[in-house]
Amino acid sequence: MLSLQEKIKNLPENSGVYIMKDEYDEIIYIGKAINLKNRVRQYFQSSKNHAPKVKAMVERIVDFEYIITDTELEALILECNMIKKHRPHYNILLKDDKHYPYIKVTMGEDYPRIIITREIKKDESKYFGPYTGTDAVYKTIEIIKKLFPVRSCNKNMNRTPGKERPCLNYDIKRCLAPCQGNVNKAEYKDMMKTVCLFLDGKVDDLLKELEMKMAHAAENLDFERAAEIRDQINAVKKVSEKQKIISSALKDQDVIAFAREENETCVQVFFIRGGKLIGREHFFLTGAENIEDEESHKEILSSFVKQFYTESKFVPREILLQEEIDEVNIIESWLSNKRGSKVKIEVPKIGEKHKLIEMVGKNAEDALQLLIDKSKKDIGRTIGAIKDLAGYLNTDTILRRIEAYDISNIKGVDSVGSMIVFTDGKPDNRNYRRFKIKTVDGPNDYESMREIIERRIVHGLREVEENKSKGKAPEEGKFSKFPDLIMIDGGLGHVNAVIPILKRYDINIPVCGIVKDDKHRTRGLIYDGQEIMIPITSNTFRLITNIQDEAHRFAFSYHKSLRGKSSIKSILDEIPGIGAVRKKALIKHFGSIDKIKRASQEELNAVKGMNSKTAEDLYNFFNK
Repeated sequence: MLSLQEKIKNLPENSGVYIMKDEYDEIIYIGKAINLKNRVRQYFQSSKNHAPKVKAMVERIVDFEYIITDTELEALILECNMIKKHRPHYNILLKDDKHYPYIKVTMGEDYPRIIITREIKKDESKYFGPYTGTDAVYKTIEIIKKLFPVRSCNKNMNRTPGKERPCLNYDIKRCLAPCQGNVNKAEYKDMMKTVCLFLDGKVDDLLKELEMKMAHAAENLDFERAAEIRDQINAVKKVSEKQKIISSALKDQDVIAFAREENETCVQVFFIRGGKLIGREHFFLTGAENIEDEESHKEILSSFVKQFYTESKFVPREILLQEEIDEVNIIESWLSNKRGSKVKIEVPKIGEKHKLIEMVGKNAEDALQLLIDKSKKDIGRTIGAIKDLAGYLNTDTILRRIEAYDISNIKGVDSVGSMIVFTDGKPDNRNYRRFKIKTVDGPNDYESMREIIERRIVHGLREVEENKSKGKAPEEGKFSKFPDLIMIDGGLGHVNAVIPILKRYDINIPVCGIVKDDKHRTRGLIYDGQEIMIPITSNTFRLITNIQDEAHRFAFSYHKSLRGKSSIKSILDEIPGIGAVRKKALIKHFGSIDKIKRASQEELNAVKGMNSKTAEDLYNFFNK
């Protein structure tokens, strides 16, 4: 295998994408380059000019791969797609991907509809948005329905009109009833074009068109129609007055600015369509910590723009940015290809556009401050509670991972155990585990708890050894990561039952019991043979209560599901001719035992795989 230096010497001078990997073959960074050899070599030269983040990354690199592309644009697109797929640790990443709703006008249909979609296709439909929430979409559609008699049904308009009665919307003048043939295709599509003008924010053009139609109706002495259009004009004016114009350019624009504080980065986007603000959204980034210099600010904005528009279904004509970014020309080319027409990226320094940037930046600062305030409260409830818990237990160990165990059964039947995990004071559902008790008969909580603790430890130790032999990370697996604290739902007897198991395997993990009062509510902890009382109003007490409730809920839900399966098995298995296949078919067909009991012999015989003799036996079993 070639060393890193040898691989660097053999790098081509083409454009492409490079992929950095660590000792576990995990991708930790993805980047693109005009010249792969020059770009990758920079990482392994003198590190004195490297940012702390780059230094930390280079120390972990043990291998890299690369993909050659024909053009820099291809490299950019490949880089965006690979970052989206692999989400490497050292890339700046959006914390969450948001798929925005759009309003779709199905202009390809004879009688177009207005629907909500999150996917833009290259078809004859027109798309408007993005909207930052479905509430805004529903409100907009409701306004349109009040202004224009647009059909809202899914009826097949290719059928011969007049065969169906029109719905209530026709009676209240909210629909022209094309299903009855009351309006021809040309007239209906003409109305939908005016709807598109409204959605596009071109209110002035819309009003001019409506005024022309009103005048034409009056000239033809169709005063009723003229009055309807007059009311429509007044309604449009009223709605448009409520929509604040924040850009006199009346263009489609996205305005992007960010704010940074306490190692948190918030990017704010204003969506301006036709000069009007239709929505705004903020995003938080990971991997942007300890970034202060100007070049790194460019990286923040550049990374955001690439990732945001990789996900976004719509690209506006103009994007206003707070600061300059590198590779602006190639990013413009990429976005223009994606949009299908020219896209311009600007960094305004003066005038109205600069004021827009300042406004968006202020909103980013406000959103960031709210996050920081919330984070401090969350830290008190989670990390703060964990630190206080360690103090109550008189341990210096940081209790990052807490595992809690509970047993659930009814008189020893279908006895099960639960293992729930709290990481940094929060439920870690992905690491929850369930155990069906195998070696204990009857209601013996002590022995049941011993069994599940031992099974958990044995699984963990085995996975650690397997990982070592395969060259994987030691803690990779379902059980290989051991807790800093074990909590048992029970008192001193439960704790004393499991401590010998830990000693047997030479594992030193503190164990405490969560005790309850006479009303079955959390009272405190049992640790090292002593009961520890914790103030009921403290964050630590709330954390312990949450852990106990969650362990009980998870165990009980598993026991309930097993109990339900057992009851089905015990009833149906008593009936001659009902095996596993027919039993499954019966439950799938009827949904429950009660419905099977109430079914007629004919209904039972209709089930897949049944015959008349078995149906008769089944019917007689429940009814005679």
